[in-house]
Amino acid sequence: MKWTLLTSFLCLLSPVLAQDTSLDEVKRAFDAANIPRDLSINFNPRVLLEVTFPEPSGSITLHAGEQLPRDATAGPPSYEAVGTDFTGPFVIAAVDPDAPTPQEPTSAQIRHFLGGNFFGRSVRDGVEVLRNSTPAISEFLQPTPPAGSDAHRYVFLLFRQPATFNDQTEITTQSPISLFNISQFAADVGLGDPIGGTFMLVAPDA
Repeated sequence: MKWTLLTSFLCLLSPVLAQDTSLDEVKRAFDAANIPRDLSINFNPRVLLEVTFPEPSGSITLHAGEQLPRDATAGPPSYEAVGTDFTGPFVIAAVDPDAPTPQEPTSAQIRHFLGGNFFGRSVRDGVEVLRNSTPAISEFLQPTPPAGSDAHRYVFLLFRQPATFNDQTEITTQSPISLFNISQFAADVGLGDPIGGTFMLVAPDA
């Protein structure tokens, strides 16, 4: 089934402005959107990754698969890990597997964020606010699906950071953001499988 046929279905699954509360629901949303297959990852989340966008009147915390207007995604977002007793370090990545269009993703994946050295600060039982202690490799890039495209999936993934991560040179601040491959990068630098994730849909501006 083409991704474009799933878009309306996923939007119906996702309550507006509600964060993820169930690992099983997140996994089902990822599977329904074909994300593990399209990113060539194994996705069996063990923690909830909360991604929150600042807004003039408050904030929006993602629910996996919900669609946001582009002007709500300027960011940069903040991150929390829910249900973990591990305080870091973590790596967070965000990718668009649908560039320039879901039907012909010839530029995918676009790397919208990549940062390491995230450490948790406990704010309540099992909830860690994640802050990076070093600059990101790729700072957050706002979604910009081109005019005429269907909505794109923007996928956020959380990894445990290996001891050697800061020595990797495969992706640097100078690396192109297009034609990125998160599964290959994860294998090359020893990230393993993601331990958490969420995603949103963003369509072009009207």
